[in-house]
Amino acid sequence: MDNIFVTGGAGFIGSSFVRNAVKRDLKIINLDILNYAGNLKNLNDIEDKKNYVFIKGDICDEGLVESIFKKYKISIVVNFAAESHVDRSIMGSNGFIKTNILGTGILMDIARKYNIDRFLQISTDEVYGDLENELAERFTEKSQIYPSNPYAASKAGADMLVGSYYRTHKFPAIISRCSNNFGPYQFPEKFIPLIIYRALKNKSIPLYGDGLNIRDWIFVEDHVEALFSIIENGKIGEIYNIGSENEIRNIDILKMILKIMNKNESLIEYVKDRKGHDRRYGIDPSKIRKELNFESKHIFEIAIEKTIQWYKDNIKWAEECIDGSYRDYYNNNYKMKE
Repeated sequence: MDNIFVTGGAGFIGSSFVRNAVKRDLKIINLDILNYAGNLKNLNDIEDKKNYVFIKGDICDEGLVESIFKKYKISIVVNFAAESHVDRSIMGSNGFIKTNILGTGILMDIARKYNIDRFLQISTDEVYGDLENELAERFTEKSQIYPSNPYAASKAGADMLVGSYYRTHKFPAIISRCSNNFGPYQFPEKFIPLIIYRALKNKSIPLYGDGLNIRDWIFVEDHVEALFSIIENGKIGEIYNIGSENEIRNIDILKMILKIMNKNESLIEYVKDRKGHDRRYGIDPSKIRKELNFESKHIFEIAIEKTIQWYKDNIKWAEECIDGSYRDYYNNNYKMKE
């Protein structure tokens, strides 16, 4: 059985991948620094499994990373580790540059030394920047990279570095770029869980600008299925866009969630727009559909209801997250009405 080294596996998408992999009887070694968005409670149901190992640490720690490769004979790397919140990157980019670019480089150097079989770089559709209007054609894997914020720029830099390793060293890398994810265990500073949590608490819900920004949404379980398709059958050196062709305006998602939860739209609080706020994301997933036979299975409205119910059932989990940096950040920057 291949030993899969997962970095950032205690975060939202990473933990979903890890849970799924362990259930598939794959051997997982999970490295996570456990910053504000990493939470071992996301993995409570598998922590005692024999095919799962957790190690707390930083991908920028070369000695630690190399010791993991040496001890566990890693054959596949899936790199989720990243600072990933746009607002935080605008406030300060150093951590994003360090983890997302330097950390990826360190990881690849060591992986190359140990001759791994496959390296999957988890990227984002945000590296493409935004589409100018609702009629513009969606981004393909050949579209120009033009990131709009420091987070996206750091991920684009990592992608370029990964691509250079493939071309220079024939390093066995593949890049995936996914649209916006949602689902259980997502840290409550992100858009959809923020709406749900604050609606449950009957607190004001911040909405940037006019709320007409468009995002392409995919349920996290569909994203994870796509990643396994890439690991099993993806072609080395390729980029794969992962999306559901499910573009929705922010204001429409917010109102949809409030309606499902029987909450009044008076909770909506329009706030000053974010700097460099991309207007529309839309990616074309036809390549992964044609080459790897991947299709999203979850219907958006049903998946949203499932997500809402999860946060209702796990409100204490969300409260524990919010007791930390999230609360201070939002209260200091938006002075929301409590």
